[in-house]
Amino acid sequence: MTPNNKTGIALCGNVLVDQINLIRAYPNAGELTKIIGLDKAVGGCVPNVGIDLKKICPELNVRAIGNIGKDDNGAFLRGVLASHGLDLSGLKEVDDATTFTQVMSIPGGQRTFFTYAGADGSLCAEDLDFSENPPAILHLGYFLLLKKIDEGEGLRILQKATEAGVETSIDLVSENSDRYNLVLPCLPYTDYLIINELEAGKLTGTAPTPELLPLIAMKLKELGVRKKVIIHMPDRSLCCSDEGLTIVPSYDLPKEAIVGTTGAGDAFCAGALYGIYRGKTDREILEFASAAAVAALSSSDATSGLRTEAEILEHCKQYRRKVLCL
Repeated sequence: MTPNNKTGIALCGNVLVDQINLIRAYPNAGELTKIIGLDKAVGGCVPNVGIDLKKICPELNVRAIGNIGKDDNGAFLRGVLASHGLDLSGLKEVDDATTFTQVMSIPGGQRTFFTYAGADGSLCAEDLDFSENPPAILHLGYFLLLKKIDEGEGLRILQKATEAGVETSIDLVSENSDRYNLVLPCLPYTDYLIINELEAGKLTGTAPTPELLPLIAMKLKELGVRKKVIIHMPDRSLCCSDEGLTIVPSYDLPKEAIVGTTGAGDAFCAGALYGIYRGKTDREILEFASAAAVAALSSSDATSGLRTEAEILEHCKQYRRKVLCL
């Protein structure tokens, strides 16, 4: 049974294209280096979590909400998301260029990023319409990355969704700053907070050690999160809700099982949202979210490792969970 008898999950916020340039070495100032290969991929919260959700449950109605430009990158985004079956009715074309990141990548080495905020930066509450076919859950990401979202439009979007009877979920980006206080006014309009331990620590001003993580989760609940605080870190995840406090160890993976870490956090988020949507218990939510993250680790990109719910669970049967000193 879905919340409020509404259907599907809507992903709102960060939508971008990664333009990947393969180089042999990064040049010093004033020097030149040749680009030896080109690639392009979608990225950001909306594409990553949205595609993951469609892979987990192909029949699930997943709506993409965000701003893109009237350009080739915008057309590329539409094509990729449509090919995975997402509902694109919430994608709006604006005059600015589609948000993109130029990635300078040395094969087997480091990557350097140059990003253009573009259309993402203009997203605001007026861009969302819940009057027809509202979703059961609206997930908004990422705070601390989108200009208008951080300047108050994020709060207005959450208030607008709440007034429409839509459950809300948010996540953040990790940054070393004092800007996390911008998120605090949004917590009373957030049903589900899905973040990592570093972000949780910054939100509460508490060192995010394993021992203090339960206290951090409870503090975030006291700060206004209405239903569930979900925190994930490398060796465990936990959920604080009216059911109490639940802690689930991560899977103990051999090195060869980790092909890449890109998108593992988004996969955990997708798994958690799916579990919430299906009405699973807190333990079941954490167990499946961590399994979805394992699937993401089996691929070098953000979404290729994801598969159906049954296939993810079958894949993870070969691994044991870590033993924690709780």
